[in-house]
Amino acid sequence: MRLLDLHGAPHASYTGYMTKLLLVIGHAKRDSLTHALADAYQAGAESQGVGSSRLELASLSFDLVLRSGHRGEQPLEPDLARAQQALRDAKHVAWFFPTWWAAPPALVKGFIDRVLLPGFGYRYEPGRAPHRKLLGGRSARLVTTMDAPWWWYALFYRSALHASFIKATLRFVGFGPVKTLTGYGLRGASRRRVAQRVARLLERSRHAGAKDARALDRAAARERFQAAAPTSRKP
Repeated sequence: MRLLDLHGAPHASYTGYMTKLLLVIGHAKRDSLTHALADAYQAGAESQGVGSSRLELASLSFDLVLRSGHRGEQPLEPDLARAQQALRDAKHVAWFFPTWWAAPPALVKGFIDRVLLPGFGYRYEPGRAPHRKLLGGRSARLVTTMDAPWWWYALFYRSALHASFIKATLRFVGFGPVKTLTGYGLRGASRRRVAQRVARLLERSRHAGAKDARALDRAAARERFQAAAPTSRKP
């Protein structure tokens, strides 16, 4: 397990290191269910021999507010510059955060606003519709939890978080495929029922980490095979 030290001076062991699997964690409490799910996922991935790194958003030092939208210049803080590099280096990014108000927490939303900027995440070009996706060639997974039962979230909220974060954010900048793991109904049931749901969710997260790691290994094997295959030449 590797924890990227993106706060303050660059971590010497991170320089030049390409991490295939990056975990982005958007919860400030270390003893949260979000962190427990990330721990389980990371353990599953590393059980397959795939190294991973963590990006703890609450440990970064940056302004959550995009002060001038995309019309003015707002220099990236050093932590955000290193976070962009971590995203650029990764082949698979797993996002972990709770669903609040049918949306990501402000910590995650501010990070997205400041990092997935024009020129890094996407680019509009004359004569090209709709835009160029600059983070293609990377897969992703969303792991989130919420109090609402699945049917309430789907019927009354129209799966709002999944639509905005997967379709209008991750896929917008090129991530794909994007897989999900969602824990529903974590409030209102008995303590025993909630404990059972949490235990199942942790096991599913561990399984998801192992599955995503195997997919990364298969993708890497295909890339090596294609690189080694002789190119055909016309006479």
